Amino acid sequence: MHIAPIDTGWMEVIVGPMFSGKTEELIRRLRRARYAKQRVGVFKPALDDRFSETQIVSRAQAALPSVSLTDPTQIIALAEELEVVGIDEIHFFDERIVEVAEELAGRGKRVLLAGLDLDFKAQPFSNTVALMGLAEFVTKTLAICMVCGNPAARSQRLASGGKDRIVVGDVEAYEARCRKCFKPYPLPQQTTFDQT
Repeated sequence: MHIAPIDTGWMEVIVGPMFSGKTEELIRRLRRARYAKQRVGVFKPALDDRFSETQIVSRAQAALPSVSLTDPTQIIALAEELEVVGIDEIHFFDERIVEVAEELAGRGKRVLLAGLDLDFKAQPFSNTVALMGLAEFVTKTLAICMVCGNPAARSQRLASGGKDRIVVGDVEAYEARCRKCFKPYPLPQQTTFDQT
């Protein structure tokens, strides 16, 4: 538990692999701010339309209305009257998201950000790393390894996506994996034997 800053803006970053509850935690914090009658706005990249184009949605089906954007700098004007700004899937935005978050916190807003910290090769997303370094508070969520049940901090790509770093997908394309069970992509070809 941390003590909230007084009379200043700040950033809270929620990171972790897929299936670890990042969006659920973001929604929980945003709802509490709404219960406190704070002016809250929620934003996400237009690229992420897996569950909804007009909401952020957790796997537990918690949802909040959101604005989908391709340009993160639009958030600054849209957040003018807000006290709390929530931004989901920060790894899908370009590097301008870092400047946007800094600008909003500098204007006295509480900025809540959630996203992946590592890509499918277990390499850090530079935007997320920068935001973690600048944030006052960082929360790392863990999933459960789909192979062995250990705490999982990595997202294993299963489906084809080539070498593209960003491939939007869900359970058909990714699994949560622990360090031991994570396999660098591309996965080795499976050999099938003719049983006849």
